[in-house]
Amino acid sequence: MSGRTSRTVAVLMGGPSAEREVSLSSGRECAAALRDEGFEVVTLDAGTDLAQRLQEIAPDVVFNALHGRWGEDGCVQGLLEWLGLPYTHSGVLASALAMDKERSKDVFRAAGLPVATSLLAETAEVRARHVMEPPYVVKPNNEGSSVGVYIVHEAADGPPDLAPDMPETVMVERFVPGRELTSTVVGDRALTVTDILTDGWYDYDAKYVPGGSRHEVPARLPQDVFDACLAHSLAAHRALGCRGVTRSDFRWDEGRGLDGLILLELNTQPGMTPTSLSPEQAEACGISFGALCRWMVEDASCNR
Repeated sequence: MSGRTSRTVAVLMGGPSAEREVSLSSGRECAAALRDEGFEVVTLDAGTDLAQRLQEIAPDVVFNALHGRWGEDGCVQGLLEWLGLPYTHSGVLASALAMDKERSKDVFRAAGLPVATSLLAETAEVRARHVMEPPYVVKPNNEGSSVGVYIVHEAADGPPDLAPDMPETVMVERFVPGRELTSTVVGDRALTVTDILTDGWYDYDAKYVPGGSRHEVPARLPQDVFDACLAHSLAAHRALGCRGVTRSDFRWDEGRGLDGLILLELNTQPGMTPTSLSPEQAEACGISFGALCRWMVEDASCNR
């Protein structure tokens, strides 16, 4: 794929996941940027007829702008491999591992990366009692964008009142205090570190509503912590076997120095919206949004 410009790029967006609206925003931004870069672009809202639509369009490359289940958990990647269509981002196994928070943490632990203590528990049990000493966080094991996340504080009277639509099994994770940091990997390079500043915690609105958070990029951190974020994000990317662009999220308890840095998770489909972190980091490193999208198309392949 590298070394030539594709005539037609199909941008997958939307889909049925809880992150549909974020994906639509990402898809629109990427489609516009790719058109400006000279590509012929077809946008495609991913539904049950996706395979048929892709066979009709017969694109040179598929740009995967889907978020959440089915779009970044290996499902659509397997379909694209089956159809023999080059696509962006990570492949089947890396996508499935990264989307499963507990299994990806097992890989990170084996790679010597610092992660928080966690466990999987039945949702009914989590509603009934503290399955971990507070403070802790409860979240779906396979969603992103802070969908369905509950923080149980140290002074909590009882277990969390989880929404009825929570999955039957959830992750319960030791709450890590401190600052929200993130680092993007493009290919084999960790770009920089962003310090995410919010008035509360970094929830869905803080991520996607304009003005919901403030981003300091590059982050003003001790050099050893800054360098560790870059090293850990690249190591996590490699440990899962990722390709293309990924973003790793951290919490840093500055009172503990380097020991206070914890890797929370890796996202194989970072947001590409106007408020998203990875495009902002690329821009800070001299890579325009259009150039980033072009690189992703030129990096696309099968057998990822």
